[in-house]
Formats: sequence, C-alpha cells, structure tokens
Amino acid sequence: MIITADSLARMIDISAVRAQHGESEIRELVLRAKEHRFIAVHVLPCWVSFLKGLLEGEEGILIGAPVGFPGGAHTTRTKVVEAEQLVADGVDEMDMMLNVGMLRSGRVDYVAQDIKAVVDAVRPVPVKVILEVHHLDTDEIKRACDLAIKAKAAFIKTSTGWAPSGATLEKVRIITSFVGNSIKVKAAGGVRDLDTVRKMLDMGVSRFGINLDASIAILKECAASGGGTVGD
Repeated sequence: MIITADSLARMIDISAVRAQHGESEIRELVLRAKEHRFIAVHVLPCWVSFLKGLLEGEEGILIGAPVGFPGGAHTTRTKVVEAEQLVADGVDEMDMMLNVGMLRSGRVDYVAQDIKAVVDAVRPVPVKVILEVHHLDTDEIKRACDLAIKAKAAFIKTSTGWAPSGATLEKVRIITSFVGNSIKVKAAGGVRDLDTVRKMLDMGVSRFGINLDASIAILKECAASGGGTVGD
C-alpha cells in the first residue's frame, strides 16, 4: 500500500475528549480537519450537536463520540441510552469503553452482553470497542477482542488516551496477530511519530487516534519523506 500525507489523514481521528475541552478546542479541531481532511472528529457527548453544526454541509469528515467514557463501568442500560442519544444527535460512529473491571474479574458474560447491547442498539452505526490495554494482560486482551468480534463491533481500539500507556507496538501486535481480518483495529494513545505509524500499518492497523499537534506533525513528516509503501 502506498502511503501519502493525504491517505494517512484519512486514517486519523482527531479529538477533544478531555474534561477541560470546550468550544474553542472543538472549533480548532474542525478547522484543522477541514484543512488536512482528517477522517473524523470526536468530541464528548454533550458537544455532538455543536460539532454537527460546525460540519454542516461538509463531506467526508465523520462525527464521533465516546460511550461509557473514560472508565467503562457505567451500567449497560446507561451505555445503551447514551449510545442511542449520540445517534439521535448525529454521530457517524462511536467508541465504547469496555468494562475493564468486569473483564479482569472474569465476568465474561457480563462484558459480552455489555458490548452486544450497545452494538445492537445503534446498528448500523459502527462501534469501536476500547480495551484500555494498559490494564490488561495478553490473555485478557485476546478475550476482549474475541468478545468484540462476536458482538459484531466494527473495530477494536487500544486505549482512551487517559491511561499511563496506550498503543505500544507490543500491545498492537498482540491484537492484530490475534484478530487477523476478523475486525478492524484502531491504535490510540501514545502514537506520536511516522515510524510508529508505518510499523502499525504493517501490522494491520487501519485507523489511528492521535492528538492534533502530533497528527499534523506526522502528516508533515510523511509529506517531507515522500510517503512510501507499507505492507510489502
């Protein structure tokens, strides 16, 4: 696959999902998304309608928001209501936080139903399941991936970006080696340079969650280097 700055931008979600983020940060995201043609802008749920207004008439930039964010321990019913509200407000996709505590406690049936309930409630809107890999061992990562695949989620996502670590090469390799082509993979949390992006693309990652400054720097680095190929 040939990679260019333009094609790479179509794999990057940019977001303003920290507690302090508000109108000014979202306006800046939209400006940069239009400038660089990033594939998606994600905001916290209360800002979805505002984001939709800013992107009115704009083609090719998806509206996204999180569910059960950032801890994942909301009840399933709460997650479903939140997800349904996001659809009503106009999201094109959503990133749902896995219930890490339940998974680590061996409550696999609970986690399976939690994911499935959200996926089923909003179908056909794509759901990315956030694992928060910092807190999971290899077996738990594989178990979570299996549950997301069985629930027919659209993506596995590594991290919220709120944990001490996120999309390391080691954790991404565990995920992509296990899932193969069964589900798409989004790497998020700590991706900061083009070399890492290329290595993750080679592993099978198809989307990235990267902060705005790092995203722009990576695109500039890609353009300056002439892009190149991955997966050969």
